[in-house]
Amino acid sequence: MAAMLSGIVITKNEQQVIRDCIISLRFCDEIIVVDTGNTDETNKIARELGARIVKSSGSDYSKFRNDGSAAAKGEWILYLDADERVTPLLKIEVEKTIKNETVFSAFEIPRKNIYLAHEMHYGGWGNDAVIRLFKKAKLLMYVNPLHEQPRVDGPIGKLENYMVHFSHRGLYSMLNKTFGFTAYEADLRYKSEHPPVVVWRLVRVMLTEFWKRMIKQKAFLDGPEGIIDAMFQMFNSFVIYVRLWERQNKIP
Repeated sequence: MAAMLSGIVITKNEQQVIRDCIISLRFCDEIIVVDTGNTDETNKIARELGARIVKSSGSDYSKFRNDGSAAAKGEWILYLDADERVTPLLKIEVEKTIKNETVFSAFEIPRKNIYLAHEMHYGGWGNDAVIRLFKKAKLLMYVNPLHEQPRVDGPIGKLENYMVHFSHRGLYSMLNKTFGFTAYEADLRYKSEHPPVVVWRLVRVMLTEFWKRMIKQKAFLDGPEGIIDAMFQMFNSFVIYVRLWERQNKIP
């Protein structure tokens, strides 16, 4: 007999994508949508599809995931972001995995990334995998307020089938995420007493990002989408340090 599986989705105004996400999780015994400050139709859509809403607050992504885990009733937990989808083959593999005895406490899942409707392979997108399937009793906690990571008691395996990640769908979503993401990043640097931001540092962070994405990770091989992403990552780095400069200089 298969163990009970809880699907958990972290959300912040995801009305455009939450429906397909939840539908891909319908094989789970329960679906929990963690509301981190939704003001759109996300919760309404989720409830209509049978999901349970759990409120979380603040800006700590580890807290969001930990709150979802605490509310879960399943022996196994599967995390999915609102812009991710479980494929039919992954569904079958997850069901088989939790049904059988396993020495693993958690599993890494390969991820296929779609950016501006293009499947990405370079610029840091290739060979992507995320740890998302856990035995609840073995998931100790998530740590780090941004770029959160799980702490697991026991070995971690890897599934063969992938989930699909529909990343940015257009310029608006790219800019919208930048405004929130860069605020978190700048705040973390400010609290860690980052050295003062000066002109050469602004130039360096952008050139470093350009070298990393375009040269080292060969983003240009993904065509226009790869070049757009690389340039946008440079822009993100620039905005993070400008916001840090604002904090350091007490600019309102």
